[in-house]
Amino acid sequence: MRSIQYQKDENNIVHLVLDKPDTSVNLMDAQFAESLSWALDKLCADDFIGVIIRSNKNTFLAGGDINLIFETSTETADELLRLTENIKKLLRTLETQGKPVVACISGAALGGGFEIALAAHYRIALNDPKVLFGLPEVTFGLLPGEGGITRMVRMLGLEASMPLLLEGKKFTPNQGVEWGLVDQLVDDPNRMMQQALQWILQNPQVQQPWDREGYRLPGGDLRNTKIAQLVSLAPAMLTKKTAGVLPAPEKILATMVEGIQVDFDTASAIETGYFIELACHPVTKNMINTFWFQLNKINSGCSRPPSFEKSRITQVGVLGAGMMGAGIAYACASKGMRTILKDVDLGLAEKGKMYTENLLEKQFSSQKTNLSTEEKKIKKESILALIQPSDNSADLAACDLVIEAVFENRALKTKVIAEAEAFINKEAIFASNTSTLPITSLAKASRNSEKFIGLHFFSPVDKMPLVEIILGKNTSQETLAHSYDFVQQIGKIPIVVNDSRGFFTSRVFATYVKEGMAMLGEGISAASIENGAALAGFPVGPLAVTDEVSLTLIEKIRRQTTEDCLAEAVHAPVHPADKVIDRMLAMGRTGKLLGAGFYDYPATAKKSLWSGLKTAFYQETQQISLDLIQKRLLTIMALESIKCLQEGVLTSSHDANIGSIFGFGFPAWTGGVVQYIHYIGVKEFLSQACQLSDAYGKRFTPPQLLLEKAQNNQRF
Repeated sequence: MRSIQYQKDENNIVHLVLDKPDTSVNLMDAQFAESLSWALDKLCADDFIGVIIRSNKNTFLAGGDINLIFETSTETADELLRLTENIKKLLRTLETQGKPVVACISGAALGGGFEIALAAHYRIALNDPKVLFGLPEVTFGLLPGEGGITRMVRMLGLEASMPLLLEGKKFTPNQGVEWGLVDQLVDDPNRMMQQALQWILQNPQVQQPWDREGYRLPGGDLRNTKIAQLVSLAPAMLTKKTAGVLPAPEKILATMVEGIQVDFDTASAIETGYFIELACHPVTKNMINTFWFQLNKINSGCSRPPSFEKSRITQVGVLGAGMMGAGIAYACASKGMRTILKDVDLGLAEKGKMYTENLLEKQFSSQKTNLSTEEKKIKKESILALIQPSDNSADLAACDLVIEAVFENRALKTKVIAEAEAFINKEAIFASNTSTLPITSLAKASRNSEKFIGLHFFSPVDKMPLVEIILGKNTSQETLAHSYDFVQQIGKIPIVVNDSRGFFTSRVFATYVKEGMAMLGEGISAASIENGAALAGFPVGPLAVTDEVSLTLIEKIRRQTTEDCLAEAVHAPVHPADKVIDRMLAMGRTGKLLGAGFYDYPATAKKSLWSGLKTAFYQETQQISLDLIQKRLLTIMALESIKCLQEGVLTSSHDANIGSIFGFGFPAWTGGVVQYIHYIGVKEFLSQACQLSDAYGKRFTPPQLLLEKAQNNQRF
């Protein structure tokens, strides 16, 4: 069976209809290549006036054969190389056969799908903001290998192509028109066919711009001073952004720059070479495994109990209108849910609503849309109308879900839970946004612990894509299922973990900031610590992120943990970072909010490390290599994640990997905390942990689960 249908209409136009059998999406795989070859042979022997490429699926084409790419190694790369070169040759034949080719795009065209569209002479898209275009291969550690770089650079020029290729930016049809990547928008599929016919009739003989005599690269080539300067600076700018740990952006840049200096076919061959090189790279394997296979697994509901029907939340209550509560309210209202934003004072609740108003104002002022000023105003007001500020718990009566987002204090949370549950529906779910306090213990304040669950959002909520769902001892499977549905309903990624202090994300994140502070306490240079973290691929150094969180909050959590441990008659944990925390607090340097932490925050300049750290902590004799700093930070987090697996807090490696990257910024190149161990090798990682344990103490002691996996040569 073929994945392309060959049809000819009454206007003598050939329709190449993308329609892979027995699947909901079209793929650029071996079957596609065989079908395209058959269709082009038929086309070359046929009489026609033009070609329309369209899809019978909801999407145009999803992309390449990710399974083949993932399985490719240096030993087996010939198969992928042959497939890539074959498809490229066929697309080149399509665009050079002389008759007009129109791509009619009514669904998402990402990756390989957009590469096909670029091989057409004209692109018509359905005017729907849900339809997305782009070449996001870089986010999987790859580059667009079917002519995407070669054609886009020749279409837009080097400078204009950079953000789309180096960052893998997705864009709407309206943005595509603005940037010259989409030629025309239509409001319905019938109109699309009419416009395609009209353009074909008006353009009986066409060539791509780069195939015409006298073609010049938009924006100029390397002979242009501005472009030459850009090319000379680009590698350093890229390394500053990626810390040199992501090979794909570097290879994409090389493909772009080398490609503009040669003819189309040579540029295409350069692109293929770098594509195959990346496909075999271990970092690419890490990223594909996590960002494709494991993320798709989570998005498909792998951790959701299957025996319950999908549910939709219509009304949400949010308790606490601080930055976190206000962010949750925005997340709910922006997805069409009526939201009660409650605080002890109506003025505070109204201030929390203003957070959404400010966010929407920024979005609509910067977002490129085809909405008029009046339409933007109406949309903004419709979202704001869904948020009802309140100081009265009785307003929560109709809520399907109530989320408390008050300060991390057990007594306060217990009080808030009891007050709210006196008014809410007995069938409503009650969720705590706690970041550290065990859900089972908080559920004791609830009238129904089966309906009590943890929903741990990350700040700022409008930007952070993850929600950690925490099961208490008595949380029902139905509550989990409906909570999972809610998280997906607001467009977030759900991971599911079991109960413990700090759960998974806060617990592992704490090891990162504490290891940074422990190194400072040893006398290691603060600049080295922060630079080591950056070179490892962390988005923010441990000292900088501690300032963001604030030592005040860390001290509150530490105090609450100590109180809980005393109540449970167990020893409170002690860490080398504690002395640093105490000393910084004694000096009044609590973090960014007060303008003084590990960094200084001058009003008119960029933040910089506080010079007093050298006097307070620095010891010349204690300096270590940047490589060892990286190793300590990565290893301590991975070890804590193994402990979470061993204790049953985590039940899957995909939740660990996705949670670590989207929750607390574990370096993307690793593929996540568990994938990082596999990347190193389980036995090698064990050896590394033992060495660090001998040098720095028992916090690096390998957990029993790691010993067992290494002994049995198993993966997690």
